Amino acid sequence: MATATAAEDAPPAGKGAKGEANRKRGNEHGEGGAGGSGGGGGQKRKKKEVFIYGNYRNYYGYRIDRNVGEDPRLEAFNKQWFENKDCLDIGCNQGLVTIGLAMKFKCRRILGVDIDSGLIETAKWNLRRIMRQDKSATKNAKAQESSNPPSQSSPGEVVSELSKGNEHQDLSKIVSFRRENFVESLDGCSERYDTILCLSVTKWIHLNWGDDGLVTLFVKIWRLLRPGGVFIMEPQPWSSYKRNRLVSEVAKENFNTICIYPEKFREVLLDKVGFRSVELIMDKLVGSVSGFDRPIEVYHK
Repeated sequence: MATATAAEDAPPAGKGAKGEANRKRGNEHGEGGAGGSGGGGGQKRKKKEVFIYGNYRNYYGYRIDRNVGEDPRLEAFNKQWFENKDCLDIGCNQGLVTIGLAMKFKCRRILGVDIDSGLIETAKWNLRRIMRQDKSATKNAKAQESSNPPSQSSPGEVVSELSKGNEHQDLSKIVSFRRENFVESLDGCSERYDTILCLSVTKWIHLNWGDDGLVTLFVKIWRLLRPGGVFIMEPQPWSSYKRNRLVSEVAKENFNTICIYPEKFREVLLDKVGFRSVELIMDKLVGSVSGFDRPIEVYHK
């Protein structure tokens, strides 16, 4: 899941004028832009795009084993957290997990937000594409069924069975996407979600906004959850921070001042923020490529 922005959407730095200037320079050079290559026309070499917010364009392609059809994280989730529930997916990237949750668990509604406007447009395109495919699969399955004798089993029956749950679902009324800087947006802090996901996003918020930004994230999530709500988090390990600390000057500066390490997140969420309990639902994800087999924790309000 994870995130980025167009140049005009770059958030102000938490480290004063120096940090803000660094962010602006980073965006001008294609770092975290909505698909730009970076560099001017007069450059001899094309500047490599740097994703300072974790806003990778092909994230799902290299995160998930090619032999696995479904994102393995969906297998780890409990249906009761989503069925007929209002859900929020922070750092939704291209929206594939967001859409998958709606289809598999029949959410009442689910909103995916990401700081990158380009990724949000891709997520909307993915939603339209999947709706067309689902409609076509259902239609073909029905046609196949009608052409076979009642006693004869057909591949169409399998497709029909899989689509049956979505037959009366209009995904366009359930799934929505919005570009948003979740840490810095101050509107809508009323309790309105039953389930909030933050999958492989905490590192990027931490590197770009420091400890203060991370705590802001946790507190806002708690406020947005209804009583009894669920917060699902997939934190990145500290070793992952080290690999990405030089992605920008702001990240480098924040990395050197971080005091709340990932192993302390649980303490902060339970003792400081106010979540009443936590459970580890998956220690290692089968089907994820090396480096992405991260634990997933569920916090209960």
